[in-house]
This record gives sequence, C-alpha cells and structure tokens, in this order.
Amino acid sequence: MNKEKVILPPNSIEVEGPIIFLAGPIRGAQDWQGEAIKIIHRINPQISIASPRREYLDGEFVYERQVDWETKYLRRSAKNGVILFWLSKEFEHDHGRAYAQTSRFELAEWKMRHEHDGAKLVIGIEDGFTGARYIRRRFSQDCPNVLILNSLEDTCKKAVELTIKSQSEEGQNTK
Repeated sequence: MNKEKVILPPNSIEVEGPIIFLAGPIRGAQDWQGEAIKIIHRINPQISIASPRREYLDGEFVYERQVDWETKYLRRSAKNGVILFWLSKEFEHDHGRAYAQTSRFELAEWKMRHEHDGAKLVIGIEDGFTGARYIRRRFSQDCPNVLILNSLEDTCKKAVELTIKSQSEEGQNTK
C-alpha cells in the first residue's frame, strides 16, 4: 500500500491529480475501506485515495472536523476523480443509530450532483445491504450510466478505470 497516496482525516493534504473517495458505511461495517485501498493500489499505486475511516483515541474525535473533512474530499473527488460508494452489509448493529444513515444521505446527494453536474460515481452493493433493491431501481431510472456492481473488487476496478479515463479526457481538453 502506498501510504503517501492515502489521505485520512483530519489531515488535509493538497494533491495533484485525481482522488478516489471511499464513501459508504463505517459504523457497524467491517473495514472494507482498508481492503479497497489494497485493491486500488494493486491496480494503480499512483492514485490518491481519501478514506474517511480512521481509528481515533478516546476524546480525539471531533464530529464537525470529520464532516468538514469528508465534505472537502467528496467535493474534490467529484471535480477531479471518482466517488466510490461501497454499500457493505451490516456487520454489527448499533441500537442508537440506523445503519448507513450518513451513507444513504450522501448517496442521494451525489446522485443529484451526478444528474446536474456530472459528478463521477461508481456504486457497489454487497449482498445483504438493506434497501439495495430501491437504490438499484432509482439509479436505473434516473442515472442509467452509473454502474452498480456486486463486489468490492469490481467496484474498485471500475473506479480506477473511470479515474484513468477522466484523467486522459482532461489532458485532451487542455491541449
């Protein structure tokens, strides 16, 4: 894994080139982000990745800082890169919180931004993720060009492919 190409909160690092943002559940989910980073860097170690999953010491987590960090890198990835949504099934239930509540909000937000601004999205849904049928239906109706894949491996491969494609298109536009 190319650690200098992985951006974790609360670090705010300016990078040149595209970024893949790893969007999807953290609380109640297994660490799929770590696996996604390995897959992406196995395919292309030069791609920068913004991953919101980070272990915090007690008292170290600041909610507002985390949300602001995520917002910054979601927007940055939408401008130059790809937002990869992996909707993993629930691993451990938190009785005080709906599973993937933030991810579902972000998915709806970025669906709309894709429709209006062309934000690049790749979506993968793990078998067992609740609400998958609805998400698949709505994307097929409103955003048929956004692929919805069934494995983390395929989702990461498609994100890398789309990142490289957008990078080459950007290079052609500057000539």
